[in-house]
Amino acid sequence: MTRALVLGGGGVTGVAWEWGLLAGLAQHGVPLAEADLVVGTSAGSVVGAQLRSGRPVQESYAAQLQPSRGGEVAARFGPVAVLRLAWAGARTRDAVRARARIGAMALAARTPSEQSRRAVIEARLPVRQWPRRRLLVTAVDAHSGEFVVFDADSGVSLVDAVGASCAVPGVWPPVTIGDRRYVDGGMRSPVNADLAAGAQQVVVLAPTTAAFGPMPRLSAQVTALRAQGARVVVVSPDATARAAIGRNVLDPARRAGAARAGRTQADAVAGEVAAVWG
Repeated sequence: MTRALVLGGGGVTGVAWEWGLLAGLAQHGVPLAEADLVVGTSAGSVVGAQLRSGRPVQESYAAQLQPSRGGEVAARFGPVAVLRLAWAGARTRDAVRARARIGAMALAARTPSEQSRRAVIEARLPVRQWPRRRLLVTAVDAHSGEFVVFDADSGVSLVDAVGASCAVPGVWPPVTIGDRRYVDGGMRSPVNADLAAGAQQVVVLAPTTAAFGPMPRLSAQVTALRAQGARVVVVSPDATARAAIGRNVLDPARRAGAARAGRTQADAVAGEVAAVWG
C-alpha cells in the first residue's frame, strides 16, 4: 500500500466540504480518488463510499450544490450537543468505557426510526455493494464501546456500515447489525487517521479535529504515521469554510456553501497536498 486518503467526520457540511476539496484538487491535477486505501469516519464514510463507487468527482461535487433529497432534514448538533457527548465520555480515562457511556446515552435517546434513517443513507450511496478497491468504515459498538472497522470482508452491508458510522449519538438511532447496535465511528476519533498505518503517502481531510476525554488526538496519530516514515498532510476548514459551515454541521441548508468553500480552499492547499501525494 502506497497512498491513503483519510476522510474525517463532520456532518452533512463535512461531506460537502470534502467533495469541494476533492473536486478542486482534481482540477489541480491531484487525483485523490486514486488512493490505494480510503478510510472513512462518519461523514467521511459517506464520501469514501461515494468516491469508491466510480462516480466522477465533479459530478459528486455538483450534487452537493443541489437541494436536499432522500428525505434528509436538518438536525441540531451544535455546541450543546457536543458538550453533552463530552460530559458522557470524559468522566473516565478508559477510552472503551467512555465510548460505552456514550453508547448507553445513544441507546436511551429519542430519535427517528432506524428505517427512516436507513432510507436517507441509501439515498446518499450511488451503489449498494462494497467497492473492489479498499475502503475502511469505522463505527463503535454501542454496548461495549469497542471500536469496529468494517470492510468488504466483514460480512456487513455497505449501507449498514455507513449508517453505523454516521449514527451520531443522541441525534440518529444506533444501527442494528446482527445482535449488536453501533454508533458513529467519530466517537473513537473524529478522523481515525491511524488506520492509514503502512501507507507511504497520507492525505487527511478533517472537517473537524475536536476530541474530548480519552479520545486519541489527530496530532498524535499524525506524529505516529510520520514516525513510521509516512509523508502526511492534514487539511481542515479555513476561516472562510468554517463560516460557510456554520455552527450546525447537520444543517443541509449549509451544504452548497460548504462545498463551494472547500473547492475554493483547494486552490490554496493544492501545492502542499500534491507534494505529499506525488
